[in-house]
Amino acid sequence: MEELILQLKQEIIRVLNLEDVTPAGIADSAPLFGEGLGLDSIDALELIVLMEKRYGIKLKDPAQGREIFTSIRVMAEYIHANRTK
Repeated sequence: MEELILQLKQEIIRVLNLEDVTPAGIADSAPLFGEGLGLDSIDALELIVLMEKRYGIKLKDPAQGREIFTSIRVMAEYIHANRTK
């Protein structure tokens, strides 16, 4: 799981062009939206695309993203349980 968490951090930094952020600078349980990384709805769409392309996970209901994208750890647990690739 720790390897997946690190991989997610690296991919999120790359996909969202978070130039001033390092994987070590993202706490596993920190919120991705709001006070945490401060991501917005456009970033959420990028995360949905990332999950589909990289892990074969397609969200049927965009509202699921609110739960899944709570933190890196929650996202990694969801991917671990549902990945197809």
